[in-house]
Amino acid sequence: MNDTLKQKLKDLPHRPGVYFHKDIRGDIIYVGKAAVLRNRVRQYFQSSKTMDVKTLALVAEIVDTDWVEVESEIDALFLESEMVKRYMPRYNVLLRDDKSQMYVRIDMKSEWPTVSFTRNPMDDKAEYFGPFYNGYALKKALRYLRRIFPYYTKQQKSTDSKLNMQIGLHPDKTDGSANYKATLRQLISYIKGNRVLIAKELEKAMKKAADLHQYEKAAHLRNQLNAMKELQRRVMFGDREFINIEKDKALSQLKDLLQMDHEPRRLECFDISHHAGSSAVASMVVFTNGVTDRSSYRKFKVDDKNDDPSNIRQTIRRRLNVNNLQQWGKPDLIIVDGGKSQLSSAIAAMKDSGQQYPVVGFAKQNEEMIVSLEGSNIDTSYLQKMADAKDQSFSVRHSGDFYIISFLSNHYKTSSHAKNLRSFIDSNDAVSPIVYLMQRIRDESHRFAISYHSAVSVKKSLKSQLDDIDGIGPKTKQKLIKHFGSISKIIEAPIVELQECIGNDKAQKIIAWKSGIKHG
Repeated sequence: MNDTLKQKLKDLPHRPGVYFHKDIRGDIIYVGKAAVLRNRVRQYFQSSKTMDVKTLALVAEIVDTDWVEVESEIDALFLESEMVKRYMPRYNVLLRDDKSQMYVRIDMKSEWPTVSFTRNPMDDKAEYFGPFYNGYALKKALRYLRRIFPYYTKQQKSTDSKLNMQIGLHPDKTDGSANYKATLRQLISYIKGNRVLIAKELEKAMKKAADLHQYEKAAHLRNQLNAMKELQRRVMFGDREFINIEKDKALSQLKDLLQMDHEPRRLECFDISHHAGSSAVASMVVFTNGVTDRSSYRKFKVDDKNDDPSNIRQTIRRRLNVNNLQQWGKPDLIIVDGGKSQLSSAIAAMKDSGQQYPVVGFAKQNEEMIVSLEGSNIDTSYLQKMADAKDQSFSVRHSGDFYIISFLSNHYKTSSHAKNLRSFIDSNDAVSPIVYLMQRIRDESHRFAISYHSAVSVKKSLKSQLDDIDGIGPKTKQKLIKHFGSISKIIEAPIVELQECIGNDKAQKIIAWKSGIKHG
């Protein structure tokens, strides 16, 4: 252990937080959370008799440790999840198992929304938060938060017990759906890290209620405040409020690389998904302060054609119209999934809309960033200097009217044993933190686009098959699709269920169609 690390271990605070173990190059190799940073981090450098092989290998590589303090272990839970997603450290391999990922799902579009957990988020208009890698800790955190912000876990029936409402876990329905949704918005805000703001709002509301002699309401708000303070003392295991963005290496390097005035706080990434031009859709994912902001995601239907650059131009032109800029806010940096042609289309879309924002492309093949010399609203003076210099974590070269920024060392391009990018990036070669952030954003954009494309394709397939049935119009098709979800389920459905869904006359038409399929 070096002297610098020894001193840091002495300075560790007795507070909850997230810690970052780094290797000799300064790369993050492990991210962890702690109820007490001083106790947890120092455990790594004590007796090695009880350590497993993986931990021993990790400790052997640790040269430096950094940390971020937070207010409570719930905050540490959320922050750890985001940092693992961001940096994908080698020794967090267990946390990178997709099967262990869990999301919080809140269906705010419903009259009486429910809060639940899922491992497979869907494009069903519900809001999803995550993923989180410690399902046990996440459920425990939400159980505590439920005492402060009561919520339903399933749709309620008139015959259900009222016990949960009496003990404060369910909302009081007499207060109305609007008040319940306001409580859920506070819960969502807490998950997003706005604990201090919520506490101030509750305290202000409590004083107002007391001034109006609404003592019962004031007592309820006081209890909420006390419960929030109690969370800071719970042993368990949100985020943006507690992250010092200047400590984020990736955002800081991105600011310097693109010569921006400040770290890009709102990053938007666009991707196109289709099958040979059919059911073409576009996705827009948003990362705020480098963290997923799922409530700001948007999806677009675009022209059914096998022309990604054209569809990118159409999508970004729509994103940058005046109404959307007012409602969604302005991007600090636009990222398009693709190379020169996609980037050129994005720049053309900005010209079409009369807007100008920093924009780059990010190509999959060699994980390279593309910057246009003109029209990208980026100061390329630093890139010009870097094109004639060498840097240990990235290099820059000219290619026509573009700069190509490579985040991988030359060794990768000449290495016969580097089978793929992921294995290379996970190896010991120095890789800029920017590449981890860009990969995370690009992959999330790709996932969201494919998910929406699949949903549109299934719906389109269903409609095309139902078009063969005489007397079944668009509204009836929509009812059938919503109720049954697939052609096979419509075929298997008993006539009674069909009659309940679309009435007897139309149900008979479906029965006749089904009979024709079987005999055909």
